[in-house]
Amino acid sequence: MKPVTLFTGQWADLPIRELLPKIKKMGYDGVELACWGDHFDVNAAIDDPNYLSELWALLVENGLNCYAISSHLVGQAICDNIDERHKAILPDEIWLDGDPEGVRTRAEAHMIKTGQACRKFIDAKPESLRDNDLPAVVNGFTGSSIWHALYSFPPTSQEYLQAGFDDFGTRFTRILNEFDKVDVNFGLEVHPTEIAFDIVSAQRAIDAVDGHKRFGFNYDPSHLGYQGVDYVKFIRMFSDRIYHVHMKDVWWNHGDGSIGVFGGHTDFGDPRRFWEFRSVGRGDINFEDIMVALNDTGYNGPLSVEWEDIRMDRFHGAAESAAFVKALDFPTNDNGLFDSAFDSENQ
Repeated sequence: MKPVTLFTGQWADLPIRELLPKIKKMGYDGVELACWGDHFDVNAAIDDPNYLSELWALLVENGLNCYAISSHLVGQAICDNIDERHKAILPDEIWLDGDPEGVRTRAEAHMIKTGQACRKFIDAKPESLRDNDLPAVVNGFTGSSIWHALYSFPPTSQEYLQAGFDDFGTRFTRILNEFDKVDVNFGLEVHPTEIAFDIVSAQRAIDAVDGHKRFGFNYDPSHLGYQGVDYVKFIRMFSDRIYHVHMKDVWWNHGDGSIGVFGGHTDFGDPRRFWEFRSVGRGDINFEDIMVALNDTGYNGPLSVEWEDIRMDRFHGAAESAAFVKALDFPTNDNGLFDSAFDSENQ
């Protein structure tokens, strides 16, 4: 059975010492640690000789494991057209004077450091928690210099778009080469505002880094479903590049018809919205089909709940999500066809 973890990104307002006991109480096997708040400090992981052992001791104390860390916020700045919104999500050491290319360059360097920190973190895992040989993974975003060209007006040429993929390819190939040196994978969460946001753009991103083996995906169906993208097909197409899985739900076509897929410049929770993130099991994502596809393609990594639901108490929602995901998973069949016992030689 796959470990069920909770992504701590939406819980970074709570100190890690306060949060971990609550996560265990909600029924989780482990965590996916966000590289913000005080949940995972990349600089301390590199520079403080005691940091990682103390973090693992805290995880063990609470009966939790960890298989991946996530650097979505810094990752967003690597390829983005930087504006004042980024200042709110970036560490001061990366923002500095806000010069766009300086921000992108510092974000890239920090992502490389994050890969190195991830390697040290996984290597420091206590023997008692080494229950499998899963790869070390940094999940995150890439940003995109061409997201603003999503709709092709003014008329947008393929050359213009390719320049954006080339920019991503140049910046992330440097990162991926450094990840390769420390045996760490990068999992892009395919998502609007990233270089890849559906199946076709995901393939184009792979091509942009020349199929680099360290580039793959943190699979999250919620960002595909409301767009009309076949989120089960995504698993089967990119099965060898799914390095981590987010269990996150969404519903769509539940508004009043006045707001479309692009959101109408409204806030989450507006009842007119076409789509909304939901607590796992309460939306329109078919998780049974997802689980079958993951099992068919041999995925045995964590199922990490990324909990978001604007209308629900998060502790209630995260607890019911853990129970839902645990009930959803099942051991695979290793004994041949279910009707093989009809054959007299097997009786």
